Amino acid sequence: MTISIICTNKDPKPWVAALRALDPTLDVQIWPNESRKADVEFALCWNHPEGVLRDYPNLRCICSMGAGIDHLLNDEFFPKDLPVIRIIDPLLAQSMYEYLHTAVMYYFRDFDIYKAQQYQSNWKQQSPKAIAHTTIGVMGLGKLGEYSASKFSKIGFNVIGWSRTQKTITGVKSYASDRQLGEFLSQVDILICLLPLTNETRGILNLENINKLPFGACLVNVARGEHLIDEDLITALNEGQLRGACLDVFREEPLSQMHPFWQNNKILLTPHCSSITDPNSVAPQILKNYRLMKSGRALMNQVDPFRGY
Repeated sequence: MTISIICTNKDPKPWVAALRALDPTLDVQIWPNESRKADVEFALCWNHPEGVLRDYPNLRCICSMGAGIDHLLNDEFFPKDLPVIRIIDPLLAQSMYEYLHTAVMYYFRDFDIYKAQQYQSNWKQQSPKAIAHTTIGVMGLGKLGEYSASKFSKIGFNVIGWSRTQKTITGVKSYASDRQLGEFLSQVDILICLLPLTNETRGILNLENINKLPFGACLVNVARGEHLIDEDLITALNEGQLRGACLDVFREEPLSQMHPFWQNNKILLTPHCSSITDPNSVAPQILKNYRLMKSGRALMNQVDPFRGY
C-alpha cells in the first residue's frame, strides 16, 4: 500500500521525511515517479494536475495538504465518491491569526495613512479610535475563522461574524445566510474574508457588497483570490469606499507583474503566506488518517466535496 504525494507548487521532500520520521516502514512516493500507480491507495494533494487522479485505479482516500479543498474540486475529473480529508492544525490557526493581527493593527493604528503622509513629508497625527469602538467582521467561521474571531474579541475589538449557518462563539455576534449579509456588512470597519471557496461564495467581494460597508472601511482577504472581483476592488479604492486592502490571495498566483494591484498604493500585497502548513506539525494526523483508512474506521477532518467544505 502506497502513499503518493501529488503536488505542483510545494516541495514534496519535507512531507516524505516527516511521514517517514514517524514510521520508517511507510511506502511514501512522489508523483509522477511512483513505482506502481496501482499500489497507491492514499493521495496527498496540492494543486494536482487536472485528471491525474484517474491514473490511480485503487485510490481510497484523498487528503488536502492544507486547510482548503477548492484546489481539489477545480479538477473536472475529481472523484467525489472518495472520502476527502483536510488539514486542521493549531499551528495553522495561530499562524493565520498572527498575520491577521498584523494586518488589522496596520489599519487600526493608521499605518497606511502615515505611510502615505511620509511620501508627502506630511507630519500630521491621526485621531486614534478606541479598540472597543472598532468592529472587525469575519466572513467564514470555520476552524480558522472562529479561532481568529475569538482572539480578536479577547483583546478588546468588537467582533462580528458571518457564515452559512448561525454559530455560537463567545464574544462574537453571529450573522448567517444571505438575509443577514447586508446587516453584517453595514457595521464592519475592517472586513476579513476567511470563507471557503464555493459556487455561492465565488465573487462575494464585489462592488455591491463592498458598498454595504461603512465608507472608508478596510478589507483583508486571506481566503481565495476568486472571492474578490479585482476591478470592483480598484473602483472601491478609487472612490474611497474602501480605505485600503491587504491581499494575500489572488486569482492568478504568482500575480502577473503587469497586474494593476502592484502599483496601487492603497493595496498591501503578500505572496500567499498568511498561513503555511508545516509538514512536521501535520504529519501525525495524516498518518493517523492513513491508518484509520487501512482499518476501515471513520476518518478525521473529513469534508463534503459537494458542499466544498
